[in-house]
Amino acid sequence: MNNKDLVQQAGRELFIDRDTGAIDRWWSANYRQHSALAGDGPEALRALVENVPPDFQYEPVRIFADGDLVAMHGIYRGFGPVPLVAFDIFRVADGKLAEHWDALQPAVAETASGRSQTEGPVEVTAPEQTEASRAVVLGFIDAVLTGRDPERIAEFISSEQYLQHNPSVPDGLDGLRTALTAWAEQGITVEYSTVHRSVAEGEFVLTQSEGLLGGKPTAFYDLFRVDGGKLVEHWDVVAEIPESLPHGNGLF
Repeated sequence: MNNKDLVQQAGRELFIDRDTGAIDRWWSANYRQHSALAGDGPEALRALVENVPPDFQYEPVRIFADGDLVAMHGIYRGFGPVPLVAFDIFRVADGKLAEHWDALQPAVAETASGRSQTEGPVEVTAPEQTEASRAVVLGFIDAVLTGRDPERIAEFISSEQYLQHNPSVPDGLDGLRTALTAWAEQGITVEYSTVHRSVAEGEFVLTQSEGLLGGKPTAFYDLFRVDGGKLVEHWDVVAEIPESLPHGNGLF
């Protein structure tokens, strides 16, 4: 079984079938947790699952595999009154889920682009371009988001098509520029400091970054689709980093 299938099988047995025996089958005894929602180790995960509401469900939308990392993009329902859009990253070791990171944010009824936070292409169609896609995305983050040089945006983002799924950013290169300008005028700065990891497969690249949003420590999960060497689509989850976590592993 490949890593992508393993993660899907484990999640289906645990969260859909509600079979906590799946933890013994698919999770490492040394399972390391980075989520803000659960403690460390398999027993903390077992306690979480045993206490989720009856109407809890997870709807997977996309899944990508990159070496020992598997990333999922989907929607959690039942954690609260509003569905939560989420990215989950798992590290697989010796056929078991060994480590987990995530970020969640509320789904909104209407976005600036008119697109939902999860719709769009889901299938990898150009597996041969994985490393080229990763280079474009990491170059963009380094130059524009970490280096804070907005004049270089056009080097990385397509001027012909840039489909946006962020709740408050319109489509297109101009839409991104307009949003950044509006935030700056409101004193809301976006500052990326560190890219902790990337998960790339074909034309899709998910990055997990740390930085500040409006001066507050923030986790940025950005998923980009690359075509013709340019960024043509973007999804994200932006989550404030809590002051305390139910484990000592940090969020990253």
